[in-house]
Amino acid sequence: MTEALAKLTQDDFEQVVFCDQPDAALRAIIAIHDTTLGPALGGVRMRPYRSEEEALEDVLRLARGMTYKAAISGVDLGGGKSVIIGDPATDKTEALLRAMGRQIQALDGRYIAGQDIGTDSDDMAVIARETPHVTCVAESAGGGGDPSFATAFGVVAGIRAVLKEVRGADSLRGRTIAIQGVGHVGYFVAKYCHQGGAELVVSDLSEAAAERARAEFGAEIVNADGIYEVECDVFSPCSVGAVVNDRTLPRLRCAGISGGANNVLAEDRHAAALAERGICYAPDYLVNSGGLIHCQAVLRGGGELQRERILERVGGIYDQTLAVFRKAGAEGITTAAAADRLAEERIRRARQHPL
Repeated sequence: MTEALAKLTQDDFEQVVFCDQPDAALRAIIAIHDTTLGPALGGVRMRPYRSEEEALEDVLRLARGMTYKAAISGVDLGGGKSVIIGDPATDKTEALLRAMGRQIQALDGRYIAGQDIGTDSDDMAVIARETPHVTCVAESAGGGGDPSFATAFGVVAGIRAVLKEVRGADSLRGRTIAIQGVGHVGYFVAKYCHQGGAELVVSDLSEAAAERARAEFGAEIVNADGIYEVECDVFSPCSVGAVVNDRTLPRLRCAGISGGANNVLAEDRHAAALAERGICYAPDYLVNSGGLIHCQAVLRGGGELQRERILERVGGIYDQTLAVFRKAGAEGITTAAAADRLAEERIRRARQHPL
């Protein structure tokens, strides 16, 4: 716990709230990293964490990542995240979600919730009964719905940028894309890549999700561990984070990486390790920022009516990713460091010239 708490000061967190409501079986943590650009937005993740220490470490990494995601994508939001300790398959109840909503409401708009791993738009509709500070609410409840389609659209824009960088052309036709996780975001990544003429290789812990990708997109299925060794043009991790690590990195047979998962790199040093192997890395918080762009539009009253305009803006991730590649090359730094500098520059300008 001491190491995780030290990160609060090291990474300048504004607020971290530990929530414990036994009558609703709620144990949760809400982390607000930075609100320079606007209220902190970040999903509500529910996982059966082994300990509060593990949950704290996860929420801190995710909240900081959301700050950088908002900054680099140009939205006027800050970075935050929340995690609920529990198994969403067995522990999620209306009482628990409404208790979470009351915890969010107590922050008076400093944190805006959205869906994440272990939660969905229907869960956000339950949370919305207790607080207006929530997005990704189910359309049936009057909200903007699941933003996975927008997140995936940005991931594919990143894939195309990687192809442009490593193959000289951004066409998906005839390229092999290996997708790890074909649930919400990964499903749409597979759909868009299939529409573009790509060959797909997929893995998913859910046999049903993998079989759906095979049936709809002609995808080849490999086991969860085998996805790292697929010879492909682009590897697209769309499930959990930290999948590029000391164990997996030597096994990768891709030319580039662009995925929907957060915190793809287990440690910062893995960005340099990828570069040394000649693997082009599109920073995850840039290419998966389409959902955040969608959420801002919904918060401002857009939603489905602006779907085409939202996707047009999300498509700008292609040019932003190429700009990151150029900056990395010009300054002799990794693409991850280049993206960080661009995000930090925007936050620094906002602090120096507040409205």
